[in-house]
Amino acid sequence: QVQLVESGGGLVQAGGSLRLSCAFSGRTFSRYDMGWFRQAPGKEREFVAAISWTTLSTYYADSVKGRFTISRNNARNTVYLQMNSLKPEDTAVYYCSAKAGGSRRYTELNEYDYWGQGTHVTVSS
Repeated sequence: QVQLVESGGGLVQAGGSLRLSCAFSGRTFSRYDMGWFRQAPGKEREFVAAISWTTLSTYYADSVKGRFTISRNNARNTVYLQMNSLKPEDTAVYYCSAKAGGSRRYTELNEYDYWGQGTHVTVSS
């Protein structure tokens, strides 16, 4: 019913920038909190960033603070992740996720109801 499709991944040099997009369809986008998670080979999926629908509050993992920015355009049903100053350790599959409003927890994997199929980001040194 809810579909999430990520795009914008690719190969970049360390220090470069990339913008990921996530298109949402199937429900009222503005009523969902949106998040980005990532999973590197051999690692668990980890929280990257989130943005609420109520106050547009943003949340970031310590590892990306100051480098990544999450935003949303409700008119376009799209959430973005602007990634600057990329490091090789940012290499991962990045997943867009959505959860219905209500919970005040944004960093936990199991809080999210819907997931995209992921987009690959590779940062070379």
